[in-house]
Amino acid sequence: MRGNRGTTSLKRKRRNENPMRDFDRLPADLRARLAAAVLPWRPRSVRRAFDRALAETGDRGFALSRLTALQGRLVARDAAAVRGPDHPAVQGEQTSK
Repeated sequence: MRGNRGTTSLKRKRRNENPMRDFDRLPADLRARLAAAVLPWRPRSVRRAFDRALAETGDRGFALSRLTALQGRLVARDAAAVRGPDHPAVQGEQTSK
């Protein structure tokens, strides 16, 4: 285990970015979503996922809910890989499909 991420199966990369500058450039609703996120999202990743969902739906609220759903899927996949298929996060994701 390195850093404060704990055990995870999600990809890790070193990047030459300024994440605080990217965070400050996000709209207020995305900053709030990112500040309360379960996963260590990069501001650029959140922006890209949000823009993609907004382009598909045209509805900001629905695009924000798609971010929540995406995070849930990633948490379930990581929990299955790290903790096993009986973890509550995995079970919750399977019942919500």
